[in-house]
Amino acid sequence: MKKPDSVQSSSKLARTSLAALEKAVEKLGGTPRAGQELMAQTVAEIADEGGHLLVQAGTGTGKSLGYLIPAMVYAVQNEQVAVVSTATLALQRQIVTKDAPLAAEVVEQVTGKQPTVALLKGWQNYLCVHKVNGGYPSDDDLFAAAGLNMRRKRKGEESLGDQVLRLNEWASLTQSGDRDDLIPGVSDRAWAQVSLDRTACLGKTCPVYEQCFAYAAREQAAQADIVVTNHTMLGVAAAGNTGLIPPHQLLVVDEAHELASRVRSQGAITLSATSINQAAKAARRCQVIATELETAAKTLQEALENLPQGRLAALTPSLQDALILLDAAVRQALEDLKDGKKPGEAPSPELVLAKSELTKINEALSRLLSNSIASAKDVLWCEQTTSSKDPVRLRLAPIEVASTMANTLIEDHSVIMTSATLTLGGSFNAMANEVGLSFAGGWDQLDVGSPFNYSKQGILYVAAHLPKPTQGISPAALEEMCQLAQAANGGMLGLFSSRQATQEAAKYLREHTDLPVLVQGEEQLPTLVEEFKADENACLLGTLSLWQGVDVPGQTCRLVVIDRIPFPRPDDPLAQARIQAVQDGGGNGFMQVSANHAALLLAQAAGRLIRSSSDRGVVAVLDSRLRTARYGSYLIKSMPDFWRTTDSQLVHAALERLAV
Repeated sequence: MKKPDSVQSSSKLARTSLAALEKAVEKLGGTPRAGQELMAQTVAEIADEGGHLLVQAGTGTGKSLGYLIPAMVYAVQNEQVAVVSTATLALQRQIVTKDAPLAAEVVEQVTGKQPTVALLKGWQNYLCVHKVNGGYPSDDDLFAAAGLNMRRKRKGEESLGDQVLRLNEWASLTQSGDRDDLIPGVSDRAWAQVSLDRTACLGKTCPVYEQCFAYAAREQAAQADIVVTNHTMLGVAAAGNTGLIPPHQLLVVDEAHELASRVRSQGAITLSATSINQAAKAARRCQVIATELETAAKTLQEALENLPQGRLAALTPSLQDALILLDAAVRQALEDLKDGKKPGEAPSPELVLAKSELTKINEALSRLLSNSIASAKDVLWCEQTTSSKDPVRLRLAPIEVASTMANTLIEDHSVIMTSATLTLGGSFNAMANEVGLSFAGGWDQLDVGSPFNYSKQGILYVAAHLPKPTQGISPAALEEMCQLAQAANGGMLGLFSSRQATQEAAKYLREHTDLPVLVQGEEQLPTLVEEFKADENACLLGTLSLWQGVDVPGQTCRLVVIDRIPFPRPDDPLAQARIQAVQDGGGNGFMQVSANHAALLLAQAAGRLIRSSSDRGVVAVLDSRLRTARYGSYLIKSMPDFWRTTDSQLVHAALERLAV
């Protein structure tokens, strides 16, 4: 594997990138960072020569500029498009509004050419002008909904009616139609009143096509040097819809540790009686008799209700019969829709919506009735929900997506994948296998480290005296957590493996301390994080969405408590299928699936503690297996290199000093 020894390079693209990076650092009033320079140089060389690269860049490296600047230099010097993808819409927006303008400015100064940048999101992130104007049928009329649910449940919370009224006003003013430009935002239910799935769009036959925000965004992307998108869009492309992303030679994947799960999510399908009845309703608007669809929905519902929750090794006879019945009904409805359209007539919104709903079901049935389950390509399971409208549903997901990513996203491209957490157990190999690089020929690796001194800034405390965790969180673990929080006088980010454990921990803290306790689910997450930042004595508790992405530098977050090693749930159908697939191939399913899953989450969770060079604190793991189990050392190698101890008195003393 190639790993440059210095930042000296004969590559013109690399030298230009380093010169631009130097100007960017000057503009920021910062000092040069060897890791950032090495990253920029290596990204430039891979882009210039062609190839694939994994770059681990720890917190504080400045990896956004480390890949954006060489990507922009490559794009303007070679007149080639570069695509940058990140995990979330929020990170995508941060790149476009903060990092990309600075990078473009310094690249123009060095090359004489100004890179153009475009933001590309999924169709449903943009307002549909035609739908707002009443062009589409709706189950919940935009204006009628304004009179519903006017009561606020919490202080300062908007009702659905308030949101719809504000959304309608914004629709007449917005220049972008981008949901993220609506501040404050609205609920998914309110946004659904003004957005469309791409398959339901009228396209160029729409009477307000010239005003379409989604198409305008795609036209801008088609003309840009740098297209900033997200992993969900890459997942759509991997599923075969490659035309959504402009042709490009260079792909940069930030937060690459999340790519495989996003691609897998896009490859999953869900089928329920509710979705079939919605399609039947849409078909009836087009004068299609939907009795067979409704009968098929009822038959499927009965078949699902008689199935146990969890993974299905194969279609049961009753389920297969129900799917075959549904397949015939969907095919007939699609034929009836085709017969109902007059030659040369533009499709109506009702017709497009009905065809969209039926086509989705038809595609799902093709997967379900194929040999994909028997051949171990897909995993099938029955899932019960808490929704009264959709109490049970059928789920299908791909077991392995690495080869798909290799064929659709990596092959014939130069690909840079970066994250603060790419090495698991001290090696890049597991991540290379996960994201498809091992299927795509050779790949290079680079770990530029972090400017932080983890061994001096942080302590990793394993509560080795606690009993091995069982279901839920034990009284001993609750007491240990409380003592840690009291020693630190708050400033605790509590990361729990379940909602029940989170609630039990919150209750215990509230009963045994006077510390302010903020709990995920009791308020919007951004609001909770801001309240946590503002109060150095507060404790913020939550589940998996808090394990990644929370950035709270400074004294506020001086203690991170993790209740247990975050292995996948034993009854998780997808994890079960992946473990079995590895074992069938002669591998160690526990290590390659469960341990790697836990290692990645532990690395992300521990990374919440040290966010700046002045931060100090403790990561406390209340799971003795991290010290006693054979796989414990593998997991610890995936975490930052903190000073390690099992001495609770020493840790309490350190936290008390931090609190002062």
